[in-house]
Amino acid sequence: MTEKKIPGFAACKVGNDRIIWSKAYGQANIEKKTPMSIDGIMNIGSISKTFTTTAIMQLWEKGKIKLEAEVNDYVGFTVRNPKFPDKPITIFQLLTHTSSIRDGESYNHSYSCGDPTISLHDWIYDNLNEKGKLFGNGDNFHDFAPGEKEKYSNVGFGLLGLVVEKVSKQPLNIYCRNFIFNPLGMNKTGWMLSEVDTNNYITPYAFVTKENLNELLENKTLFPKNPELKEGSFVAHCLYSFPNYPDGLVRTSIRELSYFLRAMMNGGQLNGARILNESTVSKMLTLQIEGNNHRGLCWAKTEYKLPDKTITLWGHGGGDPGIATSLLFNPIDKTGVITFQNSETGGTGDIVRRIYLEVK
Repeated sequence: MTEKKIPGFAACKVGNDRIIWSKAYGQANIEKKTPMSIDGIMNIGSISKTFTTTAIMQLWEKGKIKLEAEVNDYVGFTVRNPKFPDKPITIFQLLTHTSSIRDGESYNHSYSCGDPTISLHDWIYDNLNEKGKLFGNGDNFHDFAPGEKEKYSNVGFGLLGLVVEKVSKQPLNIYCRNFIFNPLGMNKTGWMLSEVDTNNYITPYAFVTKENLNELLENKTLFPKNPELKEGSFVAHCLYSFPNYPDGLVRTSIRELSYFLRAMMNGGQLNGARILNESTVSKMLTLQIEGNNHRGLCWAKTEYKLPDKTITLWGHGGGDPGIATSLLFNPIDKTGVITFQNSETGGTGDIVRRIYLEVK
């Protein structure tokens, strides 16, 4: 942790019915000397996409959306790649990152302290509709046609969140509370800062280096106390958000995230509460694109190659200013790993592998 400049790190290994092992190291808040904990709350980055996907698949199970349908059928305005205006963008393409929607400059500059002040609908419309204020020259789209190739898209998951809102007639954060969080007992989890206990929040930090100093100086909006940025020091970010929240702003703890992980490992149910049918979970954890060996419906496949066997796991990672997270599980033996850290420095792949293979 000292070498990789990580203030706090927490992890657990999960079985189908309980947390098998958990540990927390370092500090959730350096200034207050608050220890890291598996009950501390943090924004989990792109692991949040698995919750947006769960909401989409719940609506699919109810026959309210079709995966092959054009997204325009649900959001009430037109979203087309202007370079390929005759090619529809579908729900399936959004789930598999093949929509050709690009994270443009407006996405990169959309972070701010506190909860979003722009609605998801308005932000998506402004970026993806040709009449939108941030559409520009179509720079929010790639130079390939929808369905042609995979290119990771955060904005695409904002669009999926908007589909949930339009079809369910309620904001995504409220929908998830009613149909995912509460049924699983994730009572301290939410999308918005206003929905969680910020007194129990793990502070996100940046470690200042010669290499990132200029970048941090250009993005001081996330440093509300306007600190002097000194090389070799940790600087606390504010508790931030962005309008495209369905791609990365679930705020939860390792303990409560383990409930969702156990539900996925148990075919969509936990303690009698079912959030997805078993066949739907299987579909989500099935390779979806010919020639692509890692992408299911949002979820990504990983393989651990051992001398005597290959272990297949499914999961998702997350990264944002001051945070890095991982969630990975084996649907066969029903074990998984979750990690949180409050700095984006240093990769988590090796430690996740070690926890999965070595912790019993």
